[in-house]
Amino acid sequence: MPEGDTVQQTAKRLDTALAGQVLTRSDLRVPRFATADLSGRTVLDVTARGKHLLTRLEDGLTLHSHLRMDGAWHLYAPGQRWRGGPAHQIRAVLETARRTAVGYRLPVLELLRTQDEARAVGHLGPDLLGPDWAPDTAEHNLLSAPGRPLGEALLDQRNLAGIGNVYMCELCFMARATPWLPVGELPPATVTRLVRTAKQLLEANRDSPVRTTTAPVASSAPGRPDRMREARRFRDRLFVYGRGGRPCPRCGTPVRRVERDRRPTYWCPGCQTGPTP
Repeated sequence: MPEGDTVQQTAKRLDTALAGQVLTRSDLRVPRFATADLSGRTVLDVTARGKHLLTRLEDGLTLHSHLRMDGAWHLYAPGQRWRGGPAHQIRAVLETARRTAVGYRLPVLELLRTQDEARAVGHLGPDLLGPDWAPDTAEHNLLSAPGRPLGEALLDQRNLAGIGNVYMCELCFMARATPWLPVGELPPATVTRLVRTAKQLLEANRDSPVRTTTAPVASSAPGRPDRMREARRFRDRLFVYGRGGRPCPRCGTPVRRVERDRRPTYWCPGCQTGPTP
């Protein structure tokens, strides 16, 4: 699933390719907007809000998309073969004289007035990579339901926007808590550190083509030699995500994996405390 850093990279690529350009063709392949014609309009900018993409056009229109599990935007030069998937998976085509943006498998695609963007993204909490980032608000949101499982609270975009399944598993590992431990059972200092670490991780990966959570921990842990030594030992880019059955890099216990609704969760039963499935 694309997470906040990946969506930021997508927005940056689309903005570089489309902003300031006039659309020569548009094709929205969803029933509600199939007859909409955006050709002739200039793309003003493409920005990310949490895991949402907002493509703003002149005349006060915004094309709102969300990638969820499998969606993707690909860019092509004139005459270049489209390779993002079969034609029946295409949901949007935005073409200019220089580049063509093709959206594949987009589960959310809607055209709305720019002034009404809040209808699509107004429910989101502070964006970890956005100008509205407010750590105190994010911490308050997480603690507002103390009985809620930590993993579920971190994934709830209404609490803080940008965390997906990978970061959820990694943050729980760093907190030495299973994703099913109620948030209220964490020491307050741990919640504060989780919010700060989440920001550091997404910032460290926002411009990187390969996501890593181990290196940022080592480089951003002044005064924590135990954490730094721990991180330097890890040859893997991630602590637990994708490591099912392999030894935990901290304690050596085999990492566990469970999958629900196509969403895998990884944790170490040896050094993460709390309930498990």
